[in-house]
Amino acid sequence: MVVVVIEFRHSTSVWERFPQLVPAVLRVEGFRGDNMAGPAVDSRVAAHVARAIERLATTSIAELPEVGSWRRAFAEMGLKPTQYRCASESLLRRLAKHGSLPQVHPLVDLCNAVSVAFAIPVAVLDLGSITGALEVRPASGDERYETFSGEIEHPAPGEIVFVDAAGDAHARRWTNRQSGASAVRADTTDVLIVAEGLHPSASRDVPRLAEVLAAELAELWGLTAKMDVLSREHPTFAA
Repeated sequence: MVVVVIEFRHSTSVWERFPQLVPAVLRVEGFRGDNMAGPAVDSRVAAHVARAIERLATTSIAELPEVGSWRRAFAEMGLKPTQYRCASESLLRRLAKHGSLPQVHPLVDLCNAVSVAFAIPVAVLDLGSITGALEVRPASGDERYETFSGEIEHPAPGEIVFVDAAGDAHARRWTNRQSGASAVRADTTDVLIVAEGLHPSASRDVPRLAEVLAAELAELWGLTAKMDVLSREHPTFAA
């Protein structure tokens, strides 16, 4: 059996600019999304969504510290926080408007539900579509980003992106928008999950989110996630 080792890290410049960052990373192998949907998944998704709805009943999205920290980060990056929103805020706004989240894929649905429950962005990436190490860093402007409609974009120089060894950008504007190139699909078997927080209690909340996801993966699908919490002193996930 061939063991594929992957690496994920944030660049030194990202750590220097955002020293309060707390990332948690999970790798999940052996997933079979084509036959893992069902009532148990729906029940767990509903439970996490209910937690988010309960929180929104007493706190507006703008008042959530998890969201506010990303709004400030986007403003610092020169982006309008009301035009470009982190993934968790976008999901929360959809939830507040429609009362539910879109159904995409069992694993993505679960991660989205956990994301709104914690108000923390969660990226879910198909490792089969990623070449070599994946780094969160400022773009040079030469990277290729594939939209979900198949169009190719080039991130602006300095924009924070998820970039692999082939120069493909798998997320734009950091936690704003993932690429269609590494979206999880029915035939996905090897997945990388990344959660990132910048708020004051992120050092407690992000590891807890990762633990919740790992427990759900084990209970729902019998899968063991390789998991780590990164820091400036320990910036690389290797599994």
